[in-house]
Amino acid sequence: MKKRVVVGLSGGVDSSVAALLLKEQDYEVIGLFMRNWHETGDNGVCTAEEDYSDVKRVCSTLDIPFYSVDFSDEYNDRVFKHFVEEYKKGRTPNPDVLCNKEIKFGPFIEHAKKLGADMIATGHYAGTVRKDGHTYLIRAADEDKDQTYFLNQLTEKQIENVIFPLQDIKDKTLVREKAKKAGLITHDKKDSTGICFIGERRFRGFLSRYIPMQEGDIICDGKIVGTHKGIYYYTLGQRKGLGIGGDTDGQRWFVTGKDVTKNILYVSQGEDDRLYSEQLVTEDFNFINGKPDNSGFDCLVRIRHRQFLQKAFAKIVNGMVELKFEKPQRAITSGQYAVLYNDKTVIGGGVIK
Repeated sequence: MKKRVVVGLSGGVDSSVAALLLKEQDYEVIGLFMRNWHETGDNGVCTAEEDYSDVKRVCSTLDIPFYSVDFSDEYNDRVFKHFVEEYKKGRTPNPDVLCNKEIKFGPFIEHAKKLGADMIATGHYAGTVRKDGHTYLIRAADEDKDQTYFLNQLTEKQIENVIFPLQDIKDKTLVREKAKKAGLITHDKKDSTGICFIGERRFRGFLSRYIPMQEGDIICDGKIVGTHKGIYYYTLGQRKGLGIGGDTDGQRWFVTGKDVTKNILYVSQGEDDRLYSEQLVTEDFNFINGKPDNSGFDCLVRIRHRQFLQKAFAKIVNGMVELKFEKPQRAITSGQYAVLYNDKTVIGGGVIK
C-alpha cells in the first residue's frame, strides 16, 4: 500500500512543489492548510483567505484531497504571547523558530495522525538523514535558501517521520520552473517575508498595539543626539529609521545598546568596536540528538538566518552553552538564536542571553 503523507500547504510555491514531488514519488498525498492568525492587514485583506484560495487551486491541479485546521488559539498561547513578552524585556525574539517547534511540528503532526498520516512533509529547505538508528537534521543543498536555522528547536522525535522534499534542490529557480511546468497557480507568487502575523503592515504600528510606547533619549558618548519613538522598536546594529541627522565623514549611526528600564537608546557613528563580540552565552539550548559531554567541541555557528557559518568553540557551563568565536561577530542580539552545526548536521540551538 502507498504510504500516506500529509503535507503542510501554506499557499506558497515551495510547499506546492513539495506536494508535487511527493505525488511524483507515488505517495498518497493529502494537503493540510494551517490557520494560525485571524486578522486583516492594513489593506483590509486577510492574507490567510488568499493563501487558502491558492491551496485549493493547487490541490485541484494536483488532484489531491485537502483540509484546513485552525491553530490560532495554540499560536496565540505558545508563540505570540512569548513574542510580546520578549519585546517587553528589550530582546528581539524570533517567532518563526517557536512556530515550527510549537505548531508546525506539534499540533500539526497530531492532526496529521488523525488523518491517517504515515509521515508528514513541509516545504522547508532542510533535510534529514538516518544513521545508526537515529534521525539527524541536515542543511539543504541550496545553502542560500537553507532554513535549518528556523528548525533548531525541534527534537529528534519530531523529525523522525518527516520528509523535506526540497532538501536536494540546489536552486530556487528550479522550484518555480517545476511549478510553472505543472500548471501550479503559485509558480510566480512572491515569497513571504517577515513575521506571519504582521504581514505587510508597518511593524511599529503593529507592536504599539500590544506594548505602550514612550519617546526617550538617544545618547552617543554621554550626549543626547536625538529622540527615539519607543525603545522596543530598535535592535542592536540597526542603522535605519533612527531619525538622527548630522552624519559626519559619511559615517552612519548604529544602535549599540538600549536600556529598557531608563528608556535610553545608545548609538555611535561608524563601525564601533562595541558592535562586535567574540563570545556569547545561550539559554534553553536544545540538542536535537542528545547532549554531548561538557569538555567542549568545535562547531560552526549561525547567529542569524543566512549568515555565513562561523567557526566557534562550544562548551556547556552551568546548563548553558557558551560560545567563543574564531572571529569577532557583529551585533550579537539577545533573544535571537545561536544555531550550531557539525558540518551539514544541525547540533541544535539556544536563545542568545
